[in-house]
This record gives sequence, C-alpha cells and structure tokens, in this order.
Amino acid sequence: MKAHDGMYIGGAWRPAAGDEVIEVVNPVDEQIVATVPAGTAEDVDAAVRAARAAFPAWAATPPAERAARLAALRDVLQTRKDEIAETVTAELGAPLALSQAVHASVPIAVAASYADLAATYAFEEKAGNSTIHHEPVGVVGAITPWNYPLHQIVAKVAPALAAGCTVVVKPAEDTPLTAQLFAEAVHEAGVPAGVFNLVTGLGPVAGQALAEHPGTDMISFTGSTAVGKRIGALAGAAVKRVALELGGKSANVVLPSADLARAVNVGVANVMSNSGQTCSAWTRMLVHRDQYDEAVAMAAAAAGKYGDRIGPVVSARQQARVRGYIEKGIAEGARLVAGGPDAPRERGYFVRPTVFADVTPEMTIAQEEIFGPVLCVLRYEDEEDALRIANGTVYGLAGAVWAGDEAEAVAFARRMDTGQVDINGGRFNPLAPFGGYKQSGVGRELGRHGLTEYLQTKSLQF
Repeated sequence: MKAHDGMYIGGAWRPAAGDEVIEVVNPVDEQIVATVPAGTAEDVDAAVRAARAAFPAWAATPPAERAARLAALRDVLQTRKDEIAETVTAELGAPLALSQAVHASVPIAVAASYADLAATYAFEEKAGNSTIHHEPVGVVGAITPWNYPLHQIVAKVAPALAAGCTVVVKPAEDTPLTAQLFAEAVHEAGVPAGVFNLVTGLGPVAGQALAEHPGTDMISFTGSTAVGKRIGALAGAAVKRVALELGGKSANVVLPSADLARAVNVGVANVMSNSGQTCSAWTRMLVHRDQYDEAVAMAAAAAGKYGDRIGPVVSARQQARVRGYIEKGIAEGARLVAGGPDAPRERGYFVRPTVFADVTPEMTIAQEEIFGPVLCVLRYEDEEDALRIANGTVYGLAGAVWAGDEAEAVAFARRMDTGQVDINGGRFNPLAPFGGYKQSGVGRELGRHGLTEYLQTKSLQF
C-alpha cells in the first residue's frame, strides 16, 4: 500500500502538524519501505477533539446500527485480506503464509464477533426495583504494539465501537502501515467521521500525549510491563480507566502422563511462531526429571527445523535485545542445545531458533520476557515443584498443561496464577477473555469480557 503522509482525523486524512517522519523498515532486508508522519501533541489534541465531538451521536446510535458498521468493517477487511497480509509482511517481516493465516485472518474473526455482540448484548437489564444501564466510557485512547499490528488494533477498536465509544489509535512506530490500512477500511465501512481517529508517532511523544490528554476517558495499552506502568501512572493522575495487556513468561507444564512428543513439538512451535514475538508464548517448558533428557533432545531437534521457516524479529533494536538475552543465558550457566547468539544471516534482523537446557528458575532467561525465538527447558521434581516454578515469576498471562487425563490437566491449570491456560493443545478462541494476573496487566480483551471494559454502569431505582 502507499503510505499516507497525514493523520486520519475526523473522517479525513489531514496534514500532520510537524515535519518529522518515521522510516518504516522491512526487517528481512533492512530496506526503507515507506515513511509516515511522526505525530505531535498537537496532532493528538486534534484527534481527541474530533473523537470528543463525535461521541454524543455515536453513543446514542442504536446498538443494531453500530453492529451494522462493524459488520461492514468485517467485510472490508475480508476483501482486503491479501493486501493486509502483504503489508504486515513488509513491515513486520512475518512470512507471508503466517500473515495470511494469522495476522490478516484473526482480526476478521474478532471484528465479526463484536458485530454479533453489539447486536445481542443486554445494554439494559433489571435487578429488583432497579434498571441497570451499561453506557460507553467515552473517548478511548488506544496504544497498540507491533507484534500483531492489526489484531491488537481490532481487539481494542471493535469492542470500543460496539460499546458506543469513540477512539484515537496511536499504533507502534515499527508497524504503522497496517494501521493506516485499517483506517482506510474504517472509512470504507461507513463509520461516522470522528468515531475512529489515527495518529502515527513515537511513544514518548504521541503516546504520552494521548495517555495524559484531559479529553480521553480511558487508555487501553498493549506492550511491555515497564511502559504499561508509566501509562498507568499518567492515566491514574486523572483517575482514568485503564486496560493494560502487558508482558508474559508463560509456563508450558508437561505432566508425566502426557504425550511427551506432542507436548514438546507443539510447545516448540508455539514459541517459534511469529519469531517468538508473542506475549503469551510458552517460553518456559517444565518437564519431570525422569523425562527431562528425552524432552530436551526432542526440543533441540524440533527447533532445528525452524531455521529457515521463521521470519526476522521486528528491528535491529529487538535483534540486539534477544541476542543479549541468549548471551546472558550462556553466561549464567544454562546449556545451549540449539541456536545461539550469532546472527544466521548477514542481512536482516534474524535470530537463530534457540533452546536452553539446565535452566534454573532464578536465571534471568527464566524470569524476564525475551520476546524472541528462545525456549527455556526446566526440570521439576514433582507436581508441587512444577506449580512453584510455573507461578514463580512476576507475570501471569498465559500457559499450558499437558496430561494423559484431561481432568488431571484441568486440576493443575486451576492452580496456576495466570489468565489463560491451554489444555492439551487447546485452540485459540476469539470469544474467550484474554488478559493476565499480576504484572501481566489489568482487564481483559476479546469476547463479552472485552466489551465490558469499555462500558460503565448506571443504576436507576424505582
């Protein structure tokens, strides 16, 4: 797609307030594919004002009509699916097959789910002598990450629009082209002017301006825990609502009764998907001591098959970060059984699919989010030890449990301090709430629970 040199504000593309631009780099070959404007506080102010002006009419729009706009948006995204996939591949570096199967397809399913929810949700209900009204929060500032550039926008914008909120999106500076394409789709779908607005820019400038703007009623952010804490503080100063989907260090617990080969192979695939740039990736594989050596050999062999199958990480900065963690793991005594810190290619931000064995729970690579294709395999003595290790980080976003008996897996999963657990390879469900415990965030996305994040409650007594 051809990049826009302005901001989408009030239903039209407008010139940016400043002259600074952001270069969009293809991570595969390090070539500049486009430039977009680096938004300023002035751009953010214009977008928030447009959203504020559009809010009363959109909030008063019957839910069935909001549902119709979301259905139209779903249809536009479907017709532009190939263009979406190609755009994600160009700016994120994801293999085209992955962009088609995940990056372009999942957001369509999420948009469809909110078109259905907007039409069926009970925005008014009775409770004794009270009528309870569920009303939109107001103007939402949405700050989205680069790892799933369209999905993370749709996961915020679709429920916000279904609830009757208006939105200003500040996308990640690494992947702004997908966000611009989404703005085109919103326009084509007939969403009223000002209901959706887009400002590209840097986090410390445009992102901060959006978080602290007095005209926003809620901030929804997905990204690192460190930045989430900063945004929470900025929003908290004005007592704004926040939804924070932050980091993870998810445990993949393989109980002794599990199908070991399947658990290991699916676990490795989970970590390598999207080049490891998934907040919910099962980056810690926990295996019983009696099966440990066999599992390590399986994981190393499986990882070796991904060398030419995964794309690069998003940027030179991210490549250096991931390689630094690999070097840290080696320095702290973990045993490298696949991959390593050396770059596999002379050009592009590639990282070798890496597996560490003999990882102990206190090691840096077992505690901190690496956000790259790096798996740590840890041994446990018994089920209580496995639970202690699984729950032994500041994060609690996702996880997995494998067992020969489903009830055994469920019993273990219920004791994990995490927001979502896959049982024996359970499939992604766009209707299930997604979000974390502890420092993995506040609030939930997707499904009915994702819609309620953008609603506030009023009761009338009779």
